[in-house]
Amino acid sequence: MSAAASNTVELFQSLEPSCRDTAAHALTIVRDGVITGEGPTTKGRVHFSRALDSDDAAWCVRILTAAAVNDQPISRAEAQALFEINEAATERTDGGRFEDLLAKAVAHHAASASGLPVPPRSVALSAETDIESWAPGYASRVNRDMLEWIAGQMRGSRQGNRRLMAMVATFVGATALPLAGQLPNVFDIGM
Repeated sequence: MSAAASNTVELFQSLEPSCRDTAAHALTIVRDGVITGEGPTTKGRVHFSRALDSDDAAWCVRILTAAAVNDQPISRAEAQALFEINEAATERTDGGRFEDLLAKAVAHHAASASGLPVPPRSVALSAETDIESWAPGYASRVNRDMLEWIAGQMRGSRQGNRRLMAMVATFVGATALPLAGQLPNVFDIGM
């Protein structure tokens, strides 16, 4: 095993979550690396400040799908940490993986917090899995508080997420037109 691979294994073992709280904390370490371009998740590679690359997205996937948390729904703290990473990254070179991950993680959290069943994280967050395959008809059943929380996270964001905006638009369209009036800034992100 190369030194870089050994360092990666050691780092993951130190960041591997034992519960959703430690997963959320590990995501803040990724966020800090994105912000500064330094830290344990950027060691051994060139990483610029405010950049998000495929390695950063892979760290997020590893953290969120660790064995200890795989069968639990995404927590609000984990979703919040992903929103913070999204906001911190002004440059993206991850091929859209983080955008997809954020949308799926938020859908997983919103569905579970609304009392709807969700699959294991490794299934729901997989790049090969469409949200619609595990959340059919969920748009009309996600509760209003969840939608308001998601909209609040997106409101004023410098980093638009097309997948997440489309998901919220579907949820809003399916649940309540009065809520749509509260969300004009969410859909007015210059894209």
